[in-house]
Amino acid sequence: MTRARQQLISLSDTPWYHLVNRCVRRAFLCGVDSISGQSYEHRREWIEQMMLKLASVFAVDIAAFAVMSNHYHLVVRVDKDRAQAWSDDEVLERWTQLFSGPVYLQRYVADKDQAEPAIVKQVQQLVQQ
Repeated sequence: MTRARQQLISLSDTPWYHLVNRCVRRAFLCGVDSISGQSYEHRREWIEQMMLKLASVFAVDIAAFAVMSNHYHLVVRVDKDRAQAWSDDEVLERWTQLFSGPVYLQRYVADKDQAEPAIVKQVQQLVQQ
């Protein structure tokens, strides 16, 4: 049975985690499907580049990874001190590299100096989350 990440991750116990992500229903991540002959090898480099991009956005260091035909393994270290050193604006800058966020956040990022106090409060709550 699945559990929420907040129940699985305990940085006080260890910052190191082995992550596995697997395809389902005979789907291929990389390699060649022996039945259809379809090649998915072009995805391997894209997956590696995406892993590196995500590691640069979040406070995560990649120790090792392996991309197989229908799954990948990733060994990461979560750098809690680095993340806690980020300012609110740096958190928003990193987060908005991947997600557009709610409309109030987009307005705040577009013009921080003109943001209404209620929007600033909502953004601060979002950053803390």
